[in-house]
Amino acid sequence: MSHKKYCLACDLKEDSKLIEAYKELHKNVWPEVLKSIKDSGIENMEIYNIGNRLFMIIEVNASFSFDSKSKLDAKNPKVQEWESLMWQFQQKLPMAKECEKWLLLEEVFKL
Repeated sequence: MSHKKYCLACDLKEDSKLIEAYKELHKNVWPEVLKSIKDSGIENMEIYNIGNRLFMIIEVNASFSFDSKSKLDAKNPKVQEWESLMWQFQQKLPMAKECEKWLLLEEVFKL
């Protein structure tokens, strides 16, 4: 099975209490959200934090596409509830378009 890796970035609001609350929520991500992630073809997901910057790595199988994930998420009330909750902590990157949150990073070096 073909695997691909994507890296994305997002910012949190500059508030240490909100950042800690965000981290706490990610210790127990809702089961419906985890199922949705896996059902979309994402096989591994990691999120890292420094300051108010988030960095996500996803490893996906051949069935994954950002478009199909977006459509699945839009139809899932629990995922929409989770995303609304996350917007309380997250903010778009300065170069993001309206309603864009996680932005795909360009690979500039690989060893």
